[in-house]
Amino acid sequence: MEFSAALRLPVSVPEDRRRSFVKQTLMLLELKDLADCFVGQAATNDGLSSEQRKRLTIAVELVANPSVLFLDEPTSGLDAKAAEIVMRVVSKVAATGRTVICTIHQPSAQIFGMFDKLLLLKRGGRTCYMGDVSRIRTFFQKLPNTPPFLHGTPAKSPLNHF
Repeated sequence: MEFSAALRLPVSVPEDRRRSFVKQTLMLLELKDLADCFVGQAATNDGLSSEQRKRLTIAVELVANPSVLFLDEPTSGLDAKAAEIVMRVVSKVAATGRTVICTIHQPSAQIFGMFDKLLLLKRGGRTCYMGDVSRIRTFFQKLPNTPPFLHGTPAKSPLNHF
């Protein structure tokens, strides 16, 4: 992370400020206890876990101080618990005021609920929905032929027997 900050931040940023920024990023991404660990090799399971590696990758990008953080599938290859940890720290990054744009395929309900805004695309890249996550249920319930939902599960849908 220090190497990334040294290479990617402007030379006008003093070294002590760079190190402070790296330290803050370690805290934000819950990596402080792993600061001096070796990354290791994924194939041999030594060093950092897959979830910790994902957070480290995000941290390496974050210390470059981008105005927008783009994350393409930060949860791919992770189990549900590890994916939730990664998305929790991504939410913390967004809570600092930084814009985070993230692609997620088939998120769990827990992870889906962490998002504020949603751009839902259908085949061919056409926009199906764009807006607040909190309003998506209302949006879809207004569409013709959409089965009603009760407590998060579809009520009597013709697809229930499949």
